[in-house]
Amino acid sequence: MNNNAPIGIFDSGVGGLTVAHAIADLLPHENIIYFGDTAHLPYGDKSAEAIQHYSTKITDFLLQRQCKLIVIACNTAASVAFRLLKNYLADKKVPLINVIEPVVREVVEASFQHVGIIATKRTIQTGIYPATLQYLQPQLQTTAKATHALVTLIEEGLHHNKKVLEAMIEHYLSDPDFDTIEGLILGCTHYPIIKQDIARYFEVHRPNSLVPKIYDSTETVARRVKVVLETQNLLNTQQQTPQHHFYVSDYTAAFEQITATFFGQKINLAHFPIWEMPILDN
Repeated sequence: MNNNAPIGIFDSGVGGLTVAHAIADLLPHENIIYFGDTAHLPYGDKSAEAIQHYSTKITDFLLQRQCKLIVIACNTAASVAFRLLKNYLADKKVPLINVIEPVVREVVEASFQHVGIIATKRTIQTGIYPATLQYLQPQLQTTAKATHALVTLIEEGLHHNKKVLEAMIEHYLSDPDFDTIEGLILGCTHYPIIKQDIARYFEVHRPNSLVPKIYDSTETVARRVKVVLETQNLLNTQQQTPQHHFYVSDYTAAFEQITATFFGQKINLAHFPIWEMPILDN
């Protein structure tokens, strides 16, 4: 494997950019290829079979571009397609990282009694977060809630309207089941974009009680990527300006704007109609 080969990252839309940005910050010499499957977003209301199909096609796309490591920067895809892709990549010697496991392990290390999880409908339906958390910490109480409308809000850029965003956050988080949580997992990579707004909600509505610690997958997953690359001697050793390439299955102006904001520069999106690409033979 070429050390200078890119890291491949994919998500249903802009959410995975939070992970891509964290990886770029921690590993400034690494090249990145990002794929946002904007034609099929949101993944949260798709069937498991559809998400597995999209994920396999995107993985093939990244393999064709010689990616040395692939990150599933989508909780929904990770919850239903990780094992499938792990088997698919077994003979290709390409490490695969998801955004769920590193966060779960970090939360368990905190030894909380009650943890909340917000994510898309599909991720919540799989029960992957409560099951994995309670496997590692059997006595842990969990409260999981589908907050799928937040994804659409962010993808369409409506999170910039603070009144709309605050109303949506209150609608979801005012659930009494969240009253005693000590930690909150943002189980969708879109949500770190509004992490400060979520934190502000708790600060305002729980001023005299415990404000939960908020966990997301950005820096946690970036650190995991670094460990895997170091372990397999795949770190990019060239001291040069990295090359980042961004692809979408359907162009959206909001995606380009958010990407430029994250990476501090104008970026060019390449349109790639993923449904037209044949799946590679194993």
